[in-house]
Amino acid sequence: MKFKRSERLVFMTQHLTSHPNQLIPLTYFVDKFTQAKSSISEDIRIIKDVFENEGIGTVQTTAGAGGGVTFQPKISYQRAEEIVGHFMEVLKMKERLLPGGYLYMSDIMGNPHLMNDIGELIATMYGDETIDAVVTIATKGISFANAVARKLNVPVAVIRKDNKVTEGSTVSVNYVSGSTRKIETMVLSKRTLKEGSKVLVVDDFLRAGGSITGVINLMEEFSAEVVGVSVLVEAKQVENRRFNDYTSLLKVSEIDEFNQSFLVEEGNCLEYIENGNDKYNS
Repeated sequence: MKFKRSERLVFMTQHLTSHPNQLIPLTYFVDKFTQAKSSISEDIRIIKDVFENEGIGTVQTTAGAGGGVTFQPKISYQRAEEIVGHFMEVLKMKERLLPGGYLYMSDIMGNPHLMNDIGELIATMYGDETIDAVVTIATKGISFANAVARKLNVPVAVIRKDNKVTEGSTVSVNYVSGSTRKIETMVLSKRTLKEGSKVLVVDDFLRAGGSITGVINLMEEFSAEVVGVSVLVEAKQVENRRFNDYTSLLKVSEIDEFNQSFLVEEGNCLEYIENGNDKYNS
């Protein structure tokens, strides 16, 4: 069957975006469409130009016998601003405030469209890092972690608070919860993460940082390197936070339970993109 160029472009675009950060051999497309390498290379050049001009991502080609093409999601700075702005509007709803100064975020975590957008944003920030897995804590962070891992094309490692027979042998550490000030336990199956992995840690909310500190300590038990920590929302003006090296989409402050009010502002993620990816500066 002979394919038109328009048909090839549609298929190749879908295939590349479905397999981010994965080297696709040129021979795959050559055999699929029964076309010369020169024709396939021209198709890829068209896709590359459109992706980069529209702020969708980068398309890199590798020459040689083992050459191929790799798509890396990398949104524009303007698109990142739109995602953060939309997230801010969703979070600002005052009925989110719960007793104890907590925010209701379950609907946000369960919104696949918003999680997909945020996944692209985080992948843009950390896409140039070598990452073997995305690590999070059960259960709220799972959908967030999956969205990020999908764009980075890496597995998710879920840390739990108790042992489950289905997990097999596990490694556990104790940590002091930043919110309750109690000693708690986190557990990760030995089979979930390879020793020496490079990991990105993500979570939905950051207060004092006790849980994230526990994750970092647990990663040391796997000889894993934490290349980044990213959270959806952080509580601003928290004293004695355990660490400062992280990115956040939004910050909340001035929480007033009596008047059901709180202030929301941008986190440092846009600054991170602007400083770390000069190509995408506005």
